[in-house]
Amino acid sequence: MTDMNTNLNYILSVVWFILWIVALVDCVKSSNPNKVVWVIVIILLPFLGSILYFLLGRKNAV
Repeated sequence: MTDMNTNLNYILSVVWFILWIVALVDCVKSSNPNKVVWVIVIILLPFLGSILYFLLGRKNAV
């Protein structure tokens, strides 16, 4: 059972890291006027900042 938890933790960590990188790259490439603020939020609050960016930040960039 412990080995399965280790694998699950590893997979979740990789998914979280990919989400963080995608949010950061997407924010830097966007034409969002609040780009600097969003980059700081994504860096300081990695998981929550990434989710907030995709829920709130991208709508302003469209």
